[in-house]
Amino acid sequence: MEPIFQSGIAFITWLQGLGAWLVIPMKLFSFLGTEEFFLLALPIIYWSVDAKAGLRVGTILLLSGGLNDILKLSFQGPRPYWLSTHLKAFAPETSFGIPSGHAQIAASLWGLAASLVKRPWAYAAAVFIIFMIGLSRLYLAAHFPHDVLVGWALGALVLWAFVHWWDAVAARAKKKSPRQQVGLAFVLSMAMLVSGVITFASLHGWVMPADWMANARQAGADPLPAPVTLNNAITFAATLFGMLAGLVWTESKGGYVSDGGFWQRGVRLLPGLAGLLIIYLGLRAIFPRGDSFVPYVLRYLRFALIGLWISAGAPWLFMKLKLARSLKPM
Repeated sequence: MEPIFQSGIAFITWLQGLGAWLVIPMKLFSFLGTEEFFLLALPIIYWSVDAKAGLRVGTILLLSGGLNDILKLSFQGPRPYWLSTHLKAFAPETSFGIPSGHAQIAASLWGLAASLVKRPWAYAAAVFIIFMIGLSRLYLAAHFPHDVLVGWALGALVLWAFVHWWDAVAARAKKKSPRQQVGLAFVLSMAMLVSGVITFASLHGWVMPADWMANARQAGADPLPAPVTLNNAITFAATLFGMLAGLVWTESKGGYVSDGGFWQRGVRLLPGLAGLLIIYLGLRAIFPRGDSFVPYVLRYLRFALIGLWISAGAPWLFMKLKLARSLKPM
């Protein structure tokens, strides 16, 4: 792997040599591939654009993100600035490198968006954004070229599987009772989480090489690397369970329709995002943090509530405020 790492470092050094003026635009493109961007876009799409599309976006985001976290822990690949003192850490990360989560999630999500729009311009825009997100991760020294290539390939694979199997899986699930559907959602969530736990447990006793940490410090990384954690696995698994369980409840009460006037669609976002921030920031301030059992359990609860709010709590509130409607009275 050493020749691959060194060639990657040489290419990233050349990219960063193009000038610091690229930092801001590259960070903007990088943001379009972050989990934070999609977790913000997901409720906006679900609440005010197209509920069905929002559900698809949310599901593929969480499945792709969960897979990415497991693979990062499996491969234990370094970030470029962990290996070289000649690179600047413009986008420091705490997790392992390969595969690039930005590249993988971007390929899955922006590819899905293009497939939903079904217009030539949408496909062209998706390809451009996916490419620029990958390039931005190289310039920012967050990833090696092979990290990005593997991320793109995995993202395309997840997208292909989702497009081919989602409708059939969803149709079979709808034939089950609401209780059974919630049970299936929990089983899926636990399967994701257990996979993460097994991978995490396999790293027991793993110690980060001292030179990796020293190089990260010299590159100005803040936060410093802390790659062995269950936090991301819990986040994806819990949010998926909450979102799917909330969807089951909402459907049992008549469903949720995201149509309405422009003002209704816009006003919904005020209480919706306010509630989301209260759960996300409020519980983060209250719950203890750390890599132990109780903080992990409370983290699962927190993100399950976030998913539940997106698919059930906020839509219920919108309908009570006459800002949205269901297919039948709740």
